[in-house]
Amino acid sequence: MFCTYVLQSKMNGELYIGYTANIKRRLTEHNQGLNLSTKRYRPWKLIYCEVCIEKSDATRREGYFKTTQGRRLLKRRLKEYFYNNREKI
Repeated sequence: MFCTYVLQSKMNGELYIGYTANIKRRLTEHNQGLNLSTKRYRPWKLIYCEVCIEKSDATRREGYFKTTQGRRLLKRRLKEYFYNNREKI
């Protein structure tokens, strides 16, 4: 099983989108600074995750979330989360 996930930086609210077969390990890697693209925005928290059986479905979904339309969908899907957490960042 593969997970398409969205992380949010606790430092500045930046979002990071990715996919993995092991979400727990991947989140630990992001927070330990093992990923160069996310290292400077640590710490990260998981705010969204979708599980897929096929890797190709997870990578396709990741690509979609990185488009303008996909980001809009995420913001609508997580509307209450963003509304309730707008001042905490």
